[in-house]
Formats: sequence, structure tokens, C-alpha cells
Amino acid sequence: MSRENTTRSLDSIDLAALRDPAGIFELVEVVGNGTYGQVYKASGGFCATILRNYGDNVLRLGTESRPGRHVKTGQLAAIKVMEVTEEEEEEIKLEINMLKSYSHHRNIATYYGAFIKKSPAGQDHQLWLVMEYCGAGSVTDLVKKTKGNCLKEDWIAYICREVLRGVMFVSSVCPAGVNLLVGTENGLWLLDRSGQGKVYSLISRRRFQQMDVLEGLNVLITISGKKNKLRLYYLSWLRNKILHNDPEVEKRQGWTSVGDLEGCVHYKVVRYDKIKFLVIALKNAVEVYAWAPKPYHKFMAFKSFRSLPQKPMSVDLTVEEGQRLKVIYGSLSGFHAIDVDSGTPYDLYLPTHIQGSIRPHAIIILPNSAGTEVLVCYEDEGVYIDTYGRITKDTVLQWGEMPASVAYLQSNQVMGWGEKAIELRSANTGNLEGVFMHKKAQKLKFLCERNDKVFFASVQSGGSSQIYFMTLGQNSLFNW
Repeated sequence: MSRENTTRSLDSIDLAALRDPAGIFELVEVVGNGTYGQVYKASGGFCATILRNYGDNVLRLGTESRPGRHVKTGQLAAIKVMEVTEEEEEEIKLEINMLKSYSHHRNIATYYGAFIKKSPAGQDHQLWLVMEYCGAGSVTDLVKKTKGNCLKEDWIAYICREVLRGVMFVSSVCPAGVNLLVGTENGLWLLDRSGQGKVYSLISRRRFQQMDVLEGLNVLITISGKKNKLRLYYLSWLRNKILHNDPEVEKRQGWTSVGDLEGCVHYKVVRYDKIKFLVIALKNAVEVYAWAPKPYHKFMAFKSFRSLPQKPMSVDLTVEEGQRLKVIYGSLSGFHAIDVDSGTPYDLYLPTHIQGSIRPHAIIILPNSAGTEVLVCYEDEGVYIDTYGRITKDTVLQWGEMPASVAYLQSNQVMGWGEKAIELRSANTGNLEGVFMHKKAQKLKFLCERNDKVFFASVQSGGSSQIYFMTLGQNSLFNW
């Protein structure tokens, strides 16, 4: 079965319509913890070899489970229990589809069904994924029970062979690789590395300035078009432009605008608790939107700050100690903040030692600071301040050269792309932790980060562009 079939029935899966497991399966005790939920002993349940994140085709092995039983038959089972939130609904549907489609192989635990355990109002429902019980335990269990905690060579060969057979099957139906969406001056493209290495044109004759994929909400958020509007493109609609396998999706409007906003300069999606905020910098204003779940399923206006004394060029949002919302934005004169409750703007940091205007690169809300400490990067340096504008560290982050692009990475590091080198620095101290020299001078721009890979592009003469990725922890640079 091709991966087209896997995505075809996503919209037909109604999680709310799944049966309640009461009277069919019962939980006995927790026997393991997986990446996304707990695994229980159950009457009639099954064990978890999980296919997760269809976009990356990741095969997750190692969620451990032990006996349970079916209420009527007493059949052993393993049940994986997960809370269902709206932002994870699309991903959960992908997992169910993958399990239904591909768990028939002898080296992959069999999928038996999915159920919804309804919760009281105000609480997330629980999804029960019921799978084949793997009674022999894990390889770790086997090693611990073997004399000398060591397996015989022929045992190891057998285990490796059988695991590889399962991996080869999954790879044959779901080729591994990262698919990269790239926005350019004249369109949106998909670079497919999962199979034939094709480049697909999704949208033509439209300029894309900034974009991010929000997989849990099934949308691609962008600043695009001649008027720099903020638009949401539905991922199911973009996917169907390649597969052409869902006539119903093809008939729908593929995108929607966020408000009537034009002249957008920059945006940032900020998640706090279960709320997703969207803060947007415009020519002379900042707008704050919040995601409204079903039945609305869209970003709705929350706060508006107009006629600002400085033109915002970059923007972020922080939640001080879980209570007070503050917008932070950069301009040609420095960095500023707006108290969201009062609407009062004030200066955070003005680099008066620099004559003329500055170029703000990045606003980084430091982790483990309760949203009160910020690293602001501009020109060839960065300073540490709190949300009231006080300097918190004597250290100044000093780049070796003026970076064209600066980005904060999940590893709590800051990466800067200069014409001669890429520098990797600690976000907490500013210390240099790695450097990669270019073979030739070139202007580079950060694109995105995925797992341990960072993607960026160079703009060459004639308007052509080369896309690269770097694997963190490895001193290597690869062409896309």
C-alpha cells in the first residue's frame, strides 16, 4: 500500500465517533511509559511498536508492555493511553492510519483498534490504542535474564535480522527522509527527499517572506503575496496538490487570511500552556492573536497596539512568571516592550554606543528564566537584559563577524551565519562552542531546524539559491 493511501482517509477519521472501551477492554496496571503515553496491562490488549510522525516516517521501537486481557475472551493485550488535544489530533489520525495500513507484517506488532474514553467537561479525552501483546519482553529483559548478561552471537544475529526486516518493510512503504517546504520570491516549493528526490511546485507567482508549519493545527502560516498578508494554508490541501487523490479537498478553499492584516513584517508563534499566541509586527503596529479551537479553528484577534513610536522589525512574546504578557520587538533604534494588559510601550535596550540605526537580528527568551530574561542580538553583538531593561549579565555576546542571519536552536545554542564562517554559541553565556569556515564568502540565511539538523540557504549571483543542512554535533556541511 502506498503512502498516498495512508493520507487519503485522514479526514474520514472522527476520533469523537470511536467506541468507548468500557465492557470491551479494561486497564489493569501501568507497565511502561512511551514517548507519547503510558502502556497498561489490560484485559484483551496488545503491545506497542509505534509508527509516529508520518511527515518524518519515524519508526519508534521500545515502548514496553506486559500482559492484559480482553473482558470477554481474556486475550492478552497492550493498550497505549494518550490524552487527545486538538493540536495533536492530526498527528494521532496519522498514527492510527499508519498502524491500520502497515501493522500486518510479521515483524511489526499487530494493531487491533482504537477507542475513546470520554472525560468530564474541561478535561481532554483519552485515546486507547490497542495492539498485539509481545509476551517475551524486550531485548533488555532477555539480556538481564541471560547468564553473564550477554547474548550469544547467533542470538544477536537473529534479533538484528528480524528487526531489520521490519525496518526494511516500513522503509519500503514509507521512505525515510525530511521533506522541506521552501518559500521563494516567486512561489512555494516542496523538496522531496523521501523517495525520488523531486521538487514540486505548490504555489506559483507569489512571494513568500516567512513561514512555519504548525502540524498539530494542519496549517502552514506565512507572510506572502505582494501586500505581505498573513495567510494560513491547509496542509491537507497542499498535500493534495501533489497526490491528487481527494476530490473533496481539491474543491475547498486552500488558504485563509488572518484578519485583514497587510504589510506584515515579521511574526512569532508562542505557545504558553495550552494556548497558542500569534504576535505580528506590522509597519507601525503590533497585533496579538490567539488560537481558538473547534468549532472556530482559527486565530482570533486578542490585542492591538497601533501608532508605535518605532517601526517594528522583529517581534516576540513572553509570559513573565506565568502571569504577565509582554510583547518585545526590535527596531532600527533598539529593543522595546509593550505591557499587554496596560498597552504601555517602553524602551528595553538602546545601543547608544552605535551611531545611526542598527539591524536587530533576534529576540531570544532564555529558558529557565520564567520568561523574564532575554538575549537580544543586533549588529555583531548581543546583550542579556530582563523584561524591564536591566542588564542581567556583564557578558556581551560578540560575533567574529557581522552575521547575515541569527537563530536560536533547540539545543539552547545560538547560531550566526557570517560571510566567512558559521558560529555556534551558548545562549546562556555567549561562549563560542563551534565554528565552521566557508570555502568561499557567501551570504547565508537560516531556514528552519528539525531534530538535530539545521537548514539554511545561500543566495548566489543570478538569483539562484543553494540549500544546505548541518547536523549538530558533527563538523560537516551538506548540500540539499
